[in-house]
Amino acid sequence: MKMIPALLRALSAALLMIGGAAEARPAATATPALWQVKDADTTIWLFGTVHVMKPGIDWFDGKVKAAFDGSDELVLEIIEPDDPSAMGATMAQMALAKDGVTLSDRLEPDARGKYQAAMDANGLPWRTFDMFNPWMSGMALSVAPLEKLGYSNQLGAEKILRKAAQDAGKKLGALETVEQQVGFFAELPMAQQVEFLNATVDGLPEMEKEFADLLTYWQAGQPDRLAKSMNESLETTPELAQVLLTGRNASWAKWIKARLEQPGSVFIAVGAGHLAGKGSVQNQLKALGIRTRRVKE
Repeated sequence: MKMIPALLRALSAALLMIGGAAEARPAATATPALWQVKDADTTIWLFGTVHVMKPGIDWFDGKVKAAFDGSDELVLEIIEPDDPSAMGATMAQMALAKDGVTLSDRLEPDARGKYQAAMDANGLPWRTFDMFNPWMSGMALSVAPLEKLGYSNQLGAEKILRKAAQDAGKKLGALETVEQQVGFFAELPMAQQVEFLNATVDGLPEMEKEFADLLTYWQAGQPDRLAKSMNESLETTPELAQVLLTGRNASWAKWIKARLEQPGSVFIAVGAGHLAGKGSVQNQLKALGIRTRRVKE
């Protein structure tokens, strides 16, 4: 069974540092989707991000830039530590296997061979990763090939928005902690971790097209197509859907409802998959009696 590689890869990219550069290219104008939640004295913008991008995508303009500039506060999923090694240390500590079973021994022989070959092909030391639980290797394999394809999280929307907020002296907040977000993977049952890893390995040949499609839909402001690409197979894995998507969306919707009690303007930027399709943040807000409005140019 193919298990939500696009959504998991997007979340993985939010956590793992990709520093690779890519060649410059002519700028492509993007019009990503933006929503507004508003009452008498509070405005909250909802913006879906892509965590890794290639150079030459001009998206921080128009309605998105105007909404950001008019906001008092930027709220992200997490605030990454300034020292990338701190993120790595947190992940390694949470990923360390405590039952004495090596990662390779958790895999069936055929899957083990494919996994080790994939790690070698992407410059990842599978013998070192044997000390970790499977989600760690799954995340690494979700992201490492993207660097070869020219993607970088240094160009991701969160990096651009955070720097702009800091330069403008805006307040910076987060919906989750790093430990919480890593925990969504670390607390998965072992069988689901193995399934995630195997599905990631099996999906590597499709990665380039898959991520290119995701970025195309995002640039074009097509959240419905993006949702279909990212979230469709969640219907076959409801437990994972609850942990990684709908449960978090519900928590964020409650946060937004509570934030409406305070005056001001807030720009919320979360992964685009959370603002698209069934169970999205907008759907969760509707269930709470709160209306969202898609912003047009």
